[in-house]
Amino acid sequence: MTILTLNCGSSSVKYQLYDWDQKAVLANGQVERVTQDGSRILHKVPGRDELAVEHSCPDHTEAIRLILDTLVDPKVGAISDISEVKAVGHRVVHGGEKFAKSVIVDDDVLDTFRSIQSLAPLHNPANIQGIEAARAVLPEVPHCAVMDTAWHQTMPPHAYTYALPYSWYREHGVRRYGFHGTSFLYTAKRAAVLLGKDPFKTNLIIAHIGNGASICAVKNGVSVDTSMGLTPLEGLVMGTRSGDIDPAIPFYMMSQAGMDADDVERTLNKKSGVLGITEEFVDRRDTEIAAEQGNAQAALAIDVESYRIRKYIGSYAAAIGGVDAVVFTAGVGERGPTIRAKALEGLEFMGIKVDPEKNALSRTKNAETDISADDSPTRIFVIPTDEELVMTEDTYALVNGTYDVHTSFTYSFQDPGYMNLERNGCLDEDMVKLQGLDRIVVSSTEAGDPDAECE
Repeated sequence: MTILTLNCGSSSVKYQLYDWDQKAVLANGQVERVTQDGSRILHKVPGRDELAVEHSCPDHTEAIRLILDTLVDPKVGAISDISEVKAVGHRVVHGGEKFAKSVIVDDDVLDTFRSIQSLAPLHNPANIQGIEAARAVLPEVPHCAVMDTAWHQTMPPHAYTYALPYSWYREHGVRRYGFHGTSFLYTAKRAAVLLGKDPFKTNLIIAHIGNGASICAVKNGVSVDTSMGLTPLEGLVMGTRSGDIDPAIPFYMMSQAGMDADDVERTLNKKSGVLGITEEFVDRRDTEIAAEQGNAQAALAIDVESYRIRKYIGSYAAAIGGVDAVVFTAGVGERGPTIRAKALEGLEFMGIKVDPEKNALSRTKNAETDISADDSPTRIFVIPTDEELVMTEDTYALVNGTYDVHTSFTYSFQDPGYMNLERNGCLDEDMVKLQGLDRIVVSSTEAGDPDAECE
């Protein structure tokens, strides 16, 4: 069975084509600058060079048509006919309180997404457009929605309720929802495997650190708190988002600088975070280089971001009690030893002790690593996330009638013998670049895919 997954942003569409029977990625890539000039597709097939082709995509429908045409192209495609695609999974950022698990999309589900799109104005409209476009192009196959918010529906009321007029929640849905749920689900299940524990007897603090960043408290295998709130703006310092601030600051700046509500929203979402502090950088690698060269604002941005993560780790340890492991994931979490080290600095009194040499070695997205000191009571893992696999598995199970909420469902990657063949195929290159990496790898490195496309 061949499954296509789509992740539609406001100006991009990421995709992956997966052969369920062979457990192999057939192709993946993205269409950039959708609705803008200069749009193009970046397309990868294992064992071939990446393809980059410019193509006008004035809307998401055209972007999805471009993806499908590329997938069946006789020269660069991965399948011979689009009829080979038997199901499509879609990422949806915000499911509100309506969904605690993934669902097959019908008109009622789409209407629900439309009714709550004001809760995620930067994300849900694009998600909806993508689903509508894909259903129009592939009307005969089932389409499934995988919500970022579903994982967090286990949070208790005292964690998701804001100290605001309760009518705001009752009438307008104002509460903490949380995001990055698909990533947290994957890494929570994998951490339980690495610990050799029942996932529902496992307590974790998981930090998903990328351009968007959030942290999740997992108690007995379910989410009990998370840093993002009504929208993805709350919580940690991010690439361009502020994270936590005094809520009076927007009103102060509106009065002092003549800003209106739209100005403030754009600033908090797109001109703050690491970019706001450095006034130049978003990519943490650029920020680190600048800090090493004496840029004081770049160094400050690293310190502020790390300090915020450390505060959340401390507060979530208090919230859940004993912590089995702290987990880092996503781009910076997986390949940013500086941020990890600073975020964990001084937590030895809590039983969280990082090994500096192991941490410095862990800069790969192709293996799960243990960077904790040998005498650390709490394990510290770096687990590369795999949101596409969760989307694929949810879609397959929904279509086959075997799916359920994650507390009653077992994923393939919960098997102790699970291997990601594509990543394993690339790990040998990382082993050469990072001498000593093999001693901190805790996942299997056998039987890698020799045709894997490595960065």
